Parts: sequence; C-alpha cells; structure tokens
Amino acid sequence: KSSAHLAAYAGIAPVTRSSGSSIKGEHPARTGNRKLKRAFFLAAFAALSDPTSRTYYQRKRDEGKKHNAALICLARRRCDVLFAMLRNKTYYRHPHPDAAPAAA
Repeated sequence: KSSAHLAAYAGIAPVTRSSGSSIKGEHPARTGNRKLKRAFFLAAFAALSDPTSRTYYQRKRDEGKKHNAALICLARRRCDVLFAMLRNKTYYRHPHPDAAPAAA
C-alpha cells in the first residue's frame, strides 16, 4: 500500500494519543510487529557508520531529539527505502554524495 502502512505495521510510525478533546503529542507506537521493529532499529543502528545516515542522525539530534528518537527517525527512513525497493523491484544502490548531477 504505502511506506506509511509498512512503518505502522512495524511499529515505528508515531501515534497521537487522544481521548475526547484531550490530544497528547506523538509518541512511538507500542504496537506492531516486534521482530520487524527490532530489525529496523538494528539496521538504523548499523547505518550510523554510513556518512549519509550519520548526517541525518546528527541533524535529528541537533533538532533536540534524544538518541532513541533519532534512531527511530532513521529507522523510518530505512523503512521508506525498503518499501521503495520492494515497490520498484530493485536492489539497494548506495547514494554517492560526491556524485552531484551535472549542470546543464
């Protein structure tokens, strides 16, 4: 369906807790497939050695997120990449930051 559905199934999509007129902020979901959530979390942790992922993680930390929250953001990003790979039936291709598109 979409990468948001996959993230919700894995339990890495944020959820808003509300009851009546009371709306609490977004929190990590406690539901979802625990094994898939753990796989995304471990993949995000391993991705910290990649410079592109490390930059994204550091940007989230600079925004004020704690370590686990920043890792969940990175896991969600990895989820989006996985969904795109499944949708397009392609393998992962590492983006090279030094390979900028040529100006026309």
